Amino acid sequence: MTANRTLYNYWRSSASYRVRIALNLKGLDYTTQSVHLVRAGGEQHRADYRKLNPLALVPTLVDGAQVLTQSLAIMEYLDDAYPETPPLLPTAAPERARARAIAQAIACDIHPIGDLRILQYLAREFAVDDAGRSAWSRHWIEVGFAAIETMLAAGAGDFCVGAAPSLADCCLVPQVYNARRHGVALDAYPAIVRIDAACRRLDAFARAVPEVQPDAPRAPG
Repeated sequence: MTANRTLYNYWRSSASYRVRIALNLKGLDYTTQSVHLVRAGGEQHRADYRKLNPLALVPTLVDGAQVLTQSLAIMEYLDDAYPETPPLLPTAAPERARARAIAQAIACDIHPIGDLRILQYLAREFAVDDAGRSAWSRHWIEVGFAAIETMLAAGAGDFCVGAAPSLADCCLVPQVYNARRHGVALDAYPAIVRIDAACRRLDAFARAVPEVQPDAPRAPG
């Protein structure tokens, strides 16, 4: 399936990672345009990018004439705009609500507190060092994961909700990636670890991994 579809993203951005997974799950072709969040003070602050995304965040999806921002909104748009492709939400209302609840617990409650701009602010305004910022991130991930583990224990299947990956899994896997980066001990979250492993065995998730993205740093030689 070909289309004039461009994802403005950064290789290690959790929100970008979510949308890459979603596009892959739905079998939608896209090209990526790197927006480096650190180089030269952050390319997301450039005037040309702010015209696309006034919040100066990633990702932004340009789908034909449509310019879309916010990862959850983008993923729901993909479901609405391309109903002929595999769905990102279950059919039944209770399961749809469960998938959204898990996704929002990650995208709205855990991720924003440890976002790059928050960590940069802690360093700049309060002189919090690298160790302190990692401790901050670990704390809020652990608080959120404890709640999500309980939510999953109440009815997860092979994936977060049932036998197929959904919006919830698109959000969970990038957050587990972040947890590992910050040294979170995952033994206390067996359902999260199990589902993360099941997802990462799928090609749609493997192709979205940060380290395989075109703008990821490459080792010399």
